[in-house]
Amino acid sequence: MTRLRHLLLSLLLASAGLHAAPRTLDWADLLPEGAAAPLPPLAAFHELARLNSLLSDESGPAAPQQTENTPLVEALDGQEIRLPGYLVPLYLGRDGRVREFLFAPYVGACIHVPPPPPNQLVLVRSEAGVPISDLQRPYWIEGMLKVSREATALAEAGYQMNATRLVPYEE
Repeated sequence: MTRLRHLLLSLLLASAGLHAAPRTLDWADLLPEGAAAPLPPLAAFHELARLNSLLSDESGPAAPQQTENTPLVEALDGQEIRLPGYLVPLYLGRDGRVREFLFAPYVGACIHVPPPPPNQLVLVRSEAGVPISDLQRPYWIEGMLKVSREATALAEAGYQMNATRLVPYEE
């Protein structure tokens, strides 16, 4: 009987070490309870092929991001999550892959419109990265979410993640 108990205890402890599936979130989950939802973009950018010409045509200053006193959901810190969204590249590797990017709720965030507030942006680093040609499609990111503000060249993100998994979004 003791041997059986030992075996059952060993199996229980081993199964406790397995990772549970990440918690699936949507962008509203990154807003604290009672916080106002951000306004939708004035004109979402949908044509990545025109990105270079649009950037070269810019003549005025970038639209400001609303960052002052933007609340974050501290309870999400350290949680394994899964979130759908779009990539806004920060750096392009020589191999044509984007490995550091802002993750946003809509395509074209930070291009030609005010960036989303920090509680609607995740700064993501991914070892695998994504080919530059695939940036227009939505993705799922998975990994441990860190509640921590960080300024980038395009906007301030309220959350960060080292993505353990990055896959195209499939409904």
